[in-house]
Amino acid sequence: MTAPALNTPDISMEFFPPKTTEGADKLRAARVQLAELGPEYFSVTFGAAGSTQAGTRDTVLEIQREGHKAAPHLSCIGRSRAELREIITEYQSHGIRHIVALRGDLPSGFGGLSGEFSHASELIEFIRAETGDWFHIEAAAYPEMHPQARSPQDDLQNFIRKIKAGANSAITQYFYNADAYFRFVDELHKAGVDVPVVAGIMPITNYTQLMRFSDMCGAEIPRWIRLKLASFGDDSASIRAFGLDVVTQMCDRLIASGAPGLHFYTLNQAAPTIAIWQRIAGR
Repeated sequence: MTAPALNTPDISMEFFPPKTTEGADKLRAARVQLAELGPEYFSVTFGAAGSTQAGTRDTVLEIQREGHKAAPHLSCIGRSRAELREIITEYQSHGIRHIVALRGDLPSGFGGLSGEFSHASELIEFIRAETGDWFHIEAAAYPEMHPQARSPQDDLQNFIRKIKAGANSAITQYFYNADAYFRFVDELHKAGVDVPVVAGIMPITNYTQLMRFSDMCGAEIPRWIRLKLASFGDDSASIRAFGLDVVTQMCDRLIASGAPGLHFYTLNQAAPTIAIWQRIAGR
């Protein structure tokens, strides 16, 4: 595996809890390959209203047993204080020191149930009150604005509230417009907020899947990228090659401009992230 260049930032990688034995085996194999890149940690998502709670915990503890740092995601929507306290206490008991604290979304069919907290800042404040400085807490950042925010200004203030509540750093939603990231960080600095904001990176491997994800989370795919991807039709090799070029070039620009880290949304696959990193590290 190519050794990283001296000017490359820290990297981390995100997985989702597998639902089948086959999925678990594939994730283990992917993790072995990705571990060779030397990530700072692996994070594991937490389904809507805690729908993957056991899977998240089991995957996190397995990663830890393998000798890697693991960061569970935790969302507060649909959870009571008692439930959240039980979860974070269990992670403490296993020596987990890193957590990604999110508001989260309700799964369909939950109606108006929202739990005792409505905002990630409340969850972060709760974790701090319960555990002091035990956890390094990551918050979510949205350079292109959270899809449910009323305005970019409101969204920025929402993020600042997370930091004031006790978050140490942040991971962004994925994006393909580096200028949105740079402007977001500049606005934070102007507001007197100076925390590491790690850039979220989504490899491009499947056009239909990418469009669906982006519609759900509010991430913009620039028009020229959308048109180019659409022009390839079912030519998956061309989509992957073009996506590799686009994402690698953006990562190069982020690194050159001082982004403190890159967080790869792996979708439990190793090859796309490895391909990007090998290009970055080889320059």
